[in-house]
Amino acid sequence: MSNYHLPRKYPAAQVVSMTAQDEPLPVVVAGAGPVGMAVALGLARRGIPVTVLEAADQVSFGSRAICLSRHSMEIAERLGLAERLEQVALPWVGGRSFYRDRPVLRFEMPHSPDAVRAPMVNLSQSELEQVMVDALQEHPLVTLHWRTEVSGCAQTSEDVRLDVDTAEGIRHLRARWVVAADGGRSQLRALSGLRMSGTSYQGSYVIADIHWPSGLPTERMVWFDAPSNPGSTIIMHRQPGDIWRIDYQLDAADDPAVETTEERIRARITRHLAWLDDDTPWTLEWHGFYRAHALALDEFVHQRTVFAGDAAHLVPIFGVRGLNSGLEDAETLTWQLAAVLAGNASTELLGAYSQERRAAWQHNVDNAAKSTLIMSPGGHGYRTTRDAVLALAGEDAEFSALVDPRQSSATHAHGSPLTWPAVPTAGDGQPGAPLQDRRIRVRTSSGEVERSLGTARGSGWSLLAFGLDDAAAHALAAERERLAEVLAPDEVRALAVGGRVPPGAVPVVDDGALAAALHARPGEVLVIRPDGLLLARLPGPRRLREVAEHLPVGTAPAGPRAESGTVEETALERTWLTLSRALDGAAESDREGLLTRLALLLGRAAGPEEFQRACTTAEAATPEPAAPAPAAPVS
Repeated sequence: MSNYHLPRKYPAAQVVSMTAQDEPLPVVVAGAGPVGMAVALGLARRGIPVTVLEAADQVSFGSRAICLSRHSMEIAERLGLAERLEQVALPWVGGRSFYRDRPVLRFEMPHSPDAVRAPMVNLSQSELEQVMVDALQEHPLVTLHWRTEVSGCAQTSEDVRLDVDTAEGIRHLRARWVVAADGGRSQLRALSGLRMSGTSYQGSYVIADIHWPSGLPTERMVWFDAPSNPGSTIIMHRQPGDIWRIDYQLDAADDPAVETTEERIRARITRHLAWLDDDTPWTLEWHGFYRAHALALDEFVHQRTVFAGDAAHLVPIFGVRGLNSGLEDAETLTWQLAAVLAGNASTELLGAYSQERRAAWQHNVDNAAKSTLIMSPGGHGYRTTRDAVLALAGEDAEFSALVDPRQSSATHAHGSPLTWPAVPTAGDGQPGAPLQDRRIRVRTSSGEVERSLGTARGSGWSLLAFGLDDAAAHALAAERERLAEVLAPDEVRALAVGGRVPPGAVPVVDDGALAAALHARPGEVLVIRPDGLLLARLPGPRRLREVAEHLPVGTAPAGPRAESGTVEETALERTWLTLSRALDGAAESDREGLLTRLALLLGRAAGPEEFQRACTTAEAATPEPAAPAPAAPVS
């Protein structure tokens, strides 16, 4: 029997109109999706009242975004949600890909023994949203209005005036700030006259949830040119409660209106499960339709309206970056907007939010674009090279790297105006990089206990100090208090790794592993933002005064910074993309000629022996002709 998640219905809100004499609401959030609710909960936990408007009368229905990254679960912990989510989510670390019935890739995401959580967990967006709704309704500073949609918006230098369509008619609200988290079809974006720019891809996918008590492992499984559905790419993920998410690609000639009928969806899924030789009964619970987009606004802050999540940017689903990047948006925006609302920072601080998060979108798109060209190639050239890569991956493991899904990981802020000058370190130790959570030991009154670094440093600002002497410990205590006044409403927590422990600091017992991982030297202080990004590395605590001076106005001291940059391409990736573009540009009658001329030129450069080995490998990788799809009854 299926235990598929059915959202609860909520009654329509009774909204009272505000007048020009009423004090504006501090923040109105449009959209009770994961991003909007993360913003609301983050602000409320900082003592700021929030009003949330949601056009629907329930959370979303269906799995939608199902993969939460390790970093997103760290965000959930800082929002007080992680314990509830971990009780139901399914962790996983890797997956397998097949070309027809041949394995071409087995991958595992980075997962060290010191890691606190798995790289990914699976949980339907519907269940995630329900957990978030429950948390919002428990918080006294959050007002959540169902069946309320923004229908008009006007901004002044002091506030935003909203017309809200409710079950009882139009109501009028005023807010100091509005957060537009109302999704890919954002009403606030349309009312503001804004358009996103970028790329829309040709491929389209049907997505479906089925209840299927299968014994297959919890991993990402992909079939290219699946024998059950020749020409199609199929993706499978296990969710909690024996629910499986199946995504499959439609052919360009397919009619989406026909292929999204339940009859066609059941037939396709039946064929694939039959090919997997599993006759376990299953039921279709939900289905949807998807096209890949890589679009974004040029700026995410427009006067007193701030855009986040899909309202600000769209990324292809491959690599599961949409929801995860949206939660990053929410956490970065939350601490910055809270500082502005508290009067401890200028509105210029929000310029850093816009710059950082649009750069993060570009980073995600650069990665997702390569995955999209493998998962859903558009033109003839890209499809030809994709199929060639898949065939070669079965013979040469180096080509498997091109099939890697490039799963989502926390984005950086190296080029942010807030990030302090670059220092000669790498990885976690570089200013602007996310600080990875890890297991540590802290000293308490009852002895040493194991905790995570994230739990020890809390949800606000933190100072991670290494090997302080007496004078430096005294200076850190004084500067921490001064910094806490400037950065309110967030707290500032100090952690002392070895050396002298300042009053009020958390003593961290380290055998050298943490210092080595962060390339930290004795006396050094690392300043960590509430969203887990490393703001600065300081040679000593006295330079914390500069943080107090520069941060509220949205700048860092002058000096060289690491470039935001785009994702670097390997030589093999450049070769694949160059050849794809060349084939796309060739006349249809000259494609074979182009490849022959290219082979002769490369053979001359490589030499006869190397060219002979390449020809032998290419011949061995020639795929067998695709078998006809097996017939299957409609279930």
